[in-house]
Parts: sequence; structure tokens; C-alpha cells
Amino acid sequence: MSSVSDLILAWYPAHARDLPWRRAGTTPWGVLVSEFMLQQTPVARVEPVWLLWMQQWPAPSALAAASRADVLRAWGKLGYPRRALRLHAAAAAIAESHGDVVPSELDELEALPGVGSYTARAVAAFGYGRRAAVVDTNVRRVVARAVHGAGDAGPARSTADLAAVDALLPATDAPAAAVSAGLMELGAVLCTARAPRCGSCPLQTICGWRSAGYPVYTGPRKPVQGFAGTDRQVRGRLLDVLRAAPGPVERALLDAAWSDAGQRDRCLDSLLVDGLAEQHDDGRFALPA
Repeated sequence: MSSVSDLILAWYPAHARDLPWRRAGTTPWGVLVSEFMLQQTPVARVEPVWLLWMQQWPAPSALAAASRADVLRAWGKLGYPRRALRLHAAAAAIAESHGDVVPSELDELEALPGVGSYTARAVAAFGYGRRAAVVDTNVRRVVARAVHGAGDAGPARSTADLAAVDALLPATDAPAAAVSAGLMELGAVLCTARAPRCGSCPLQTICGWRSAGYPVYTGPRKPVQGFAGTDRQVRGRLLDVLRAAPGPVERALLDAAWSDAGQRDRCLDSLLVDGLAEQHDDGRFALPA
């Protein structure tokens, strides 16, 4: 019987989406930028921003030399703008401590600002072609269904999840990196949470979930967060005002962005604390320098 890795290796090269950060010639820096941008953000929104970003800042040192205001403007509507500042800080660390080259070792990657275990492993696998178990929600769902016969993966268990994925990877670097990418792709395009396309899945002949009759998952689920009316929306509105302005703005412009004064003030304070905005001596507000 074919293994998960065999079937993924046969399927992935012919079915992988043509994403710019997967194309030949993409540097590990380009992969790192894509991973920062893709956190909780759909591919379709990331692609145009990534292309412009890499054109403007093709190396870590180029981004490190940019102002935080320019970085936040370029980040635009991707959301979670603190990611942009963390990427800016990571670029500075790479330029200063690693000769402007993204490190390839997991411990050095995880020491960079804003880089956790997942991002470090993704850069190692997709940027350097190394053997590294890369585990996100999509991968966990594929493993839960194909290997364990469950409808979903349930709450994350970092150590167990990494071990389960690592057990599926080939022993050598290049095939293992391809399987890591293929598992993620399969979960994103076929083995989806709500409407899996099981008839097109390369794992259907060995899928435990299919063999068990597709049992419904009844365990705990991560609550879906709304957006309308939340502090995230208010912070985004305030940042929109600051990004659109050529210079510092009066408080009245920010007040006009959201009617609830209490929530607006709380969110403005949080932007100042997070370093996403600054207040000048004359009382006006702007993106950080």
C-alpha cells in the first residue's frame, strides 16, 4: 500500500497553486515575508502586497532601512499590523547579525523577532528545502482525517502534532520539504473544513476518515471571532486615517473615524502602546517614524 508521503509526492507537483513565493528564484527572505503575511490572512489578499513588498524591499537590509511609517503603509489592509513591525525588526536583526541572509537553522530563526516555531519550520522547509515538520490548521486536519480517522483535529497539541507530522515525512530533505508543502496544500484546497472534495483527494484510498464512514467531529471547536464592531475594526479605521495622511493629523480626524468615543479612545491608546502610532508634542497623531 502507498504511504501518505508517496501519494502526496505524486500529487503535489501537478496540483500546487502557482503562488509567487513558491516560484523558482524566491529567496528564503521572500518565504519569510510570505509567512508573516499569511498568518490569519487569505492568500488572495497577500499575493499583490507580497509582490509589491519584494519589489520595494528585496533584501532584509532594504526593509530595515525603511521607516516604520512606510512599512505600515505598505502593509495596508492585511490586518494585524503588529506583524509588519515585527517583520521590520526581524529584517534589522538579519541584516545586523546574519550578514543580510535569513538563517537556516531553527534555533537561529526562532531567535528572530516575531518568529515562532511554525514560521521557523516553514522557512526551513520552504525556503531552504530542509526536513522540518510544518504544522498549521490545514495540516492538522489532513492528519486527523487521513491517519486517525477523525473528522477534525480538535485543540492543538504542539508536541503531539509535530510528532504526528514528522512521522509522515521522508528521511531526506528535499522529499520531506515537498511533503510538508503538499500536506498544507491538500488541506487548503481539497481537505477543507466545511466542504472537503474527497473524490479528488490523492489520499482517498488510505484515508481513515473515509474508511470509517466520515464520522462527524463532535469535540471542542475554536470559536469563530467576528470583526464588525470589534476593537480590531476600530484600530483598523484609525490606522486608515493615519496611513492616508501625508503627515500628522488633528485629533478631530480620528474622532470622525468611529462614533463610540470610549471604544475609539481605548483603541487609540492601544495603538500608541503597540508602537503603531505616535503623538507629537503639538497633540497631533501620526504613524511611527
